Order: sequence, then C-alpha cells, then structure tokens
Amino acid sequence: MYPHQIERLTGVLLRGGLSALVATAPENVLYLTGFSPHDDDVGDAQTLAVFTPNASALIVPARDVPAVVAEGIDVDHVVCHGDLAAAFPERQSAEIRRIREIVSAAASSPAEALVAALGLAGVRGESLGLDEGRLSPAAWQDLVGRLAGAVPAAGPLAEARRVKSPYEIECLDRALRLVEESLDAVIQALERGMTERDAAMLHAGEVVKRGGSPLHGVVVMGDRTWIRSASPTDRALRPGDLVRFDVAARHRGYCASVARTAVFGEPAPPAERAHLALQTALEAASDAARPAVTAGHIVETAALVAQAEGLSAGTCRLSGHGIGLAPRERPEIAGAGVAIVEVGEVLCLEATHWDLGSMGLVIRDTLLMTTAGARVMNRSRHDLVVLD
Repeated sequence: MYPHQIERLTGVLLRGGLSALVATAPENVLYLTGFSPHDDDVGDAQTLAVFTPNASALIVPARDVPAVVAEGIDVDHVVCHGDLAAAFPERQSAEIRRIREIVSAAASSPAEALVAALGLAGVRGESLGLDEGRLSPAAWQDLVGRLAGAVPAAGPLAEARRVKSPYEIECLDRALRLVEESLDAVIQALERGMTERDAAMLHAGEVVKRGGSPLHGVVVMGDRTWIRSASPTDRALRPGDLVRFDVAARHRGYCASVARTAVFGEPAPPAERAHLALQTALEAASDAARPAVTAGHIVETAALVAQAEGLSAGTCRLSGHGIGLAPRERPEIAGAGVAIVEVGEVLCLEATHWDLGSMGLVIRDTLLMTTAGARVMNRSRHDLVVLD
C-alpha cells in the first residue's frame, strides 16, 4: 500500500474513532490491498480486506489463494474460506508451500475468516468501520452480531478515495489514453455500412490490444442517438448520420470513459449549432472547476453559458462525478451540489443535449484538479468529428 492510501485511511480511522476498517466492495478491497476481486462474484462479499495502523489483511475464497500468492499481494495476513479443488505436487516450490499453508487453515465462511483476520491484525472488541457496500441486510446483521462496535464505513471509504495519489493519476491517465486511442482507431475505420455492433466490438478489441479491460459502451447511429442507454444493434451507418460514442475501459483497476459525437458527411445545422454550444458550455465548466469551489457553481456556470448559446435548460445538461477505481465516484457534480472540489481529485464533466426522437449529443472530458485549477487530461479534442 502506498503512503497516500495509508494517510487517507488513517484519517478515516482518526475522524471516526475507529481501530480498523473492513472493506467489502471490490473497489475498496483493491484500494486497501492491491488485490482485485472477481467481478463474477454474486451476492454478499466473498473477498474482504482489513486495514489498521499496524497491520493489513486480505480474506479470499480458497480458489483465489494461488492468485494472491502468485501476484505477490503485499499484506500482512491472508485468510481464506472454503475449499481449493486442486492437487498439490510432491515437489513444492516456495509459492506452492505458501498456498498450502494458507488453505490448510481455511475458515468455513467469509464471516469466520474475517473474525480470524481481525484477530491476526490485533483487533479484538474495539470499534471498527464496516463497509456495507457489498453486504445484504442479513449479512450486515450477521457481521454486526460477531463484531462489537461495527459502524457503517462505505461513505468514509468513498471519501478517502476522492483525492488521488501520483500513482493513481498515472493509472487513470493511461486508462484514458488507451480508451481514446481505441476510439480513434474506430473513428478511422468507420465507413458506410458498418454497424453499431461492429464499431462497439472493434473498440473493445482495440482496448484489449492495448492492455485494458473494456467496460460497457454505447455506440449509436442516426435516428438512435437520442436513446441514451441504448445497446449496440445491427443498425448500419448511412450518409448524414450522427454517431454517438460513450465508451469506457479499466487499466490496473482504474477506470476511464470518453464521450464524443461524430457525423458521417456534412452535419445538419441544428446539430452543428447544438454541439458547438455544448463545447462552449463544457469549456466554461472546466474553467470554473478549481479547488474550493462547489459542484453547484460549476454546473451553474455551464448552464448560463449554454443558455446564452441558445440551448434551453430542458434539453441541455452539465453534470459530472469523480472517477477512479469505480467508474463513478465522489464528488457528484450536479446543480445545487454542495461538494467542495479538492486538489488531487480527478473529475469527469459532461455536457449533453437530448432532442427526443431526433438526436442526442454528448461530450465528456476528464479533469485533474491542481492548485492552479483544472487540467484537462484528454488528448483528443471534443469537436464534432466529421467523417469523410
């Protein structure tokens, strides 16, 4: 764990009068330990993490112990639960011996493993913060019954993750770069007859080629661009079509997303005017985003500019949020928002225009908050992309 994370998490403990933090949500487990739980886990958390000022612990299903050992996850204690369905060779390396040592002491359940891990970390009866993010009400009640003094901690952990370390900023920058490079490859390949599904699959493949993991993306064309959450279909590109991209990926656990709009051929004047107005509003929001201002101030600044450019408040919106180990993090950037922007936060700001039944336009930029104001991390421009 990097000194930045230790400092942020220790601050959570001090402010809450807590002896330990227990993470259940995948992004919080990753933040505390550097280990990324399986995304296909369903139900209550199978992977948990413990942080104290003096020790750290990771609780995993037995099936994940080989990955923890092979990846060299740097925690003080590893406790597992369940069975490992695998045979151990007669001649064993240091890695195999370590795996055998951990699984030989497996607990019967995640809750039992957590109790054991807390004991190893020296936490016995003191108050602790329990992340409720991946717990059902029944699982919460079960753990609270076992852990005296447990209080909800999902909110404080989310606050701790708001300000990013240099390493986190580097990871976010790389994630953003590979999403943009992949989108540029798609834009260069777009031609008449290419379908939404073709373009979406091409972007996902380009992300993988660059070492990232694709996240859910939106690619819509023509008379479907106004459907905000549409899934890609076999609708094919035709002359005059708008193409709306909203694509994302993860790199080293950190997320990035990009929203851009293109047009195949000459843009219609209404679309061109609306997009230019959105650009102007987004740039005004970026200029207004600086440390110590409120989220509401950023939104209000952009709204005034958008209206001055001829867009109505009913169709145009500026919003945003933090981004990091989760695609959407604190702070929330919304009208009347009271969150105060801090140095070191990485924010996504987006401007949208929805004309239902006709067209949808979205542009998004990622900003790093510095002492001097916002620095746009995107390398691609947010102009309306005109395809030949």
